Amino acid sequence: MRVKTSGFVLFVTVIASVGGLLFGYSTGIISGALLFMGQEFHLTVFDEELIVSILLVGALIGAVIGGTFADRLGRRKTLFITIVLFILGTLFIIMGDSLFPFLLGRFVIGLAVGIVSLTVPLYISEMSPSESRGALVSMNQLAIVMGVLLAYNINYLFSSITEWRWMFGFGLIPIFAMLVGLCFIPETPSWLAAHGKNSLAQAILRKIHRNQQKEESVIEPKKESPQEIVRWSHLLEKNIRPALVVGVMLSAFQQLTGINTVFYYAPKIFQNVGFASASSAIFATLGIGLINAIMTLVALWLLDIVGRRFLLLLGMSGMVVSLGFLGSVFFIHTALVKTIAVVSIMMYVSFFAISIGPIAWLIMAEIYPMGVRGRAMGIASFSNWTCNFLISITFLTLVDLIGSSGTFWLYAFIGILAIWFIWKKVPETKGKTLEEIQEFWKKRQ
Repeated sequence: MRVKTSGFVLFVTVIASVGGLLFGYSTGIISGALLFMGQEFHLTVFDEELIVSILLVGALIGAVIGGTFADRLGRRKTLFITIVLFILGTLFIIMGDSLFPFLLGRFVIGLAVGIVSLTVPLYISEMSPSESRGALVSMNQLAIVMGVLLAYNINYLFSSITEWRWMFGFGLIPIFAMLVGLCFIPETPSWLAAHGKNSLAQAILRKIHRNQQKEESVIEPKKESPQEIVRWSHLLEKNIRPALVVGVMLSAFQQLTGINTVFYYAPKIFQNVGFASASSAIFATLGIGLINAIMTLVALWLLDIVGRRFLLLLGMSGMVVSLGFLGSVFFIHTALVKTIAVVSIMMYVSFFAISIGPIAWLIMAEIYPMGVRGRAMGIASFSNWTCNFLISITFLTLVDLIGSSGTFWLYAFIGILAIWFIWKKVPETKGKTLEEIQEFWKKRQ
């Protein structure tokens, strides 16, 4: 029997998920803006690569410092910090008259993206009943997807007047919407309880859960002192280290199986298999964004029904098969080659969207103990952004060295390694409270 989620939980989830929308918007808006910036700043190829990659550098740093902020200051205050960074970065971009302030703005926004990428799923996880935590936390992934789609549409809207600053400036609307929303949501009960504020934690839990017995079971007991729970060395303890490895490896596999080569280079891939014009390749790319959003919605429905492990194994298997077909396309010389390429990429994105896309972030938010949860998620997020950067910067080089087929088959082989790792190491967390998940790791020692 499914548990009905309270309006309060839905409200705080939606407010926090705006951070995911900003994540997606900030990474997607640059694709259209670059076309018009080049005309104003006379960009070289290196300049363009720097503009794209500097956000990822900021995100790498933000992922690490964000974990410390979340553990020391709390999840809600950390989200406020990201809003300040989003505002500053956007102002640098839209008010600058040279490349330097633009790069500075992109770096600052990257810091915000790195912090928000771990803090939003962490916040939602600690505000969710165990029975619906999977769907609620994965609303963040849906928000990221919708942010990318919004960016594509804003790019198209302002392309006719070539106002690239307005493309970035539009982002101030959801930024200020989130700022207002954060004023009306509380800190998480788990963080409050771990810092000795049990009465306030209980008051928030009464809004989350309908029966008092369930409320008390969600608060993790404060067995450690505040000084002890903020140490980085705790990540190496026997009952935490296996969970840390699971989070780091799932984050790595999410990127190393090549998903961002599709999101960043889809038009180029489509042109390589025979799409004659840029417009036709871009139109085909819009379909990828749409199917990604639809299948993410399907994942929200399935996560708390069939569980995380099953979807991970199913989705990763489908990704491997799809990558195998995509690699084979470049050896096919028939009229069906474009159709096979589009179908292969659509299937690949679909399987990603129902599995490791949302589930990597979900499991990261579930498996770590309260005292080090923010820092552990910071390390896992750092792994994610590092692999994102490596895949993005090596894709075209790999295509030159081993060909398009060899590149996609390499990603498929990494997917096979991911299937083995999931089968051996990743536990099922569906329906378990955060405290019960911690007991699982302790029993494994």
